[in-house]
Amino acid sequence: MKIASFTAAGRAGYGIVSEAGLIDAGKRLTAYPTLKSLLTAGALGELHKLAGERADYAMADVELLPTIPDPDKIFCIGVNYASHLAESGHPTPPHPMIFTRFANSQVGAGQPMIRPLESERFDYEGEMAVVIGRGGRRIARDAALGHVAGYACYNDGSIRDWQRHTSQFAPGKNFAGTGGFGPWMVTTDELTDISRQTLITRLNGQEVQKAPISDLVFDVPALIAYCSTFTELAPGDVIVTGTTGGVGAYRTPPLWMKGGDVVEVEITGIGTLRNPVIDETSAAASRAA
Repeated sequence: MKIASFTAAGRAGYGIVSEAGLIDAGKRLTAYPTLKSLLTAGALGELHKLAGERADYAMADVELLPTIPDPDKIFCIGVNYASHLAESGHPTPPHPMIFTRFANSQVGAGQPMIRPLESERFDYEGEMAVVIGRGGRRIARDAALGHVAGYACYNDGSIRDWQRHTSQFAPGKNFAGTGGFGPWMVTTDELTDISRQTLITRLNGQEVQKAPISDLVFDVPALIAYCSTFTELAPGDVIVTGTTGGVGAYRTPPLWMKGGDVVEVEITGIGTLRNPVIDETSAAASRAA
């Protein structure tokens, strides 16, 4: 199944994406008002009962939100593709490089990613996000995939100069509206071997990144095992698994996103996350209007 979070007619909800549109699950499953609450209750199977129902909305009539709008934790993994290690000159790390994002730095598919006033070095980073469906602590590698609810596309947009103020990445990764998450989550029953999928990023229609998911240095089970060792993972938590080679910072000349651009992150078997890019001055003017 494809499961999206959205707003429509002034109300937030989540539902099943079908060929005919969007089936509003939150309206039918009132005990679980959000996708995270459904996962927390272990009730993902309830959605299968709704799969044949009539769509409530055309996709054009909803605004997509970040797939999990309210995660407890967002873990992002740095330099986790062999091709990105090569272009950045980093040695292969002995452990995953982890930083965190805040939920309010994210936008959904179709929503604008915002280049802030403080920088012109707004970089794209096409990635795959793992949504935790069953929580746990010290999860064994061979049991890790049983804790995954599904996968989504992610754009870990980076304000490069702020990212490099120190060795800690968080400032450059948490400006408002810089991370794209969506357009939906595809459940694991449709993607039994995620390593066979391919990640592609396009900027204004031009392919700028492409790699198989199998190019990950630390794969999904390894990341779940590692993260669950130092903290308890909860349903709805998100692990953003890293970007591949081809980022704008390592191009000659560098390639930065700016207002008027359109950026897409596609993962085969999942879909395409598409976001326009606007400058913060444009965002402020839009809010004022």
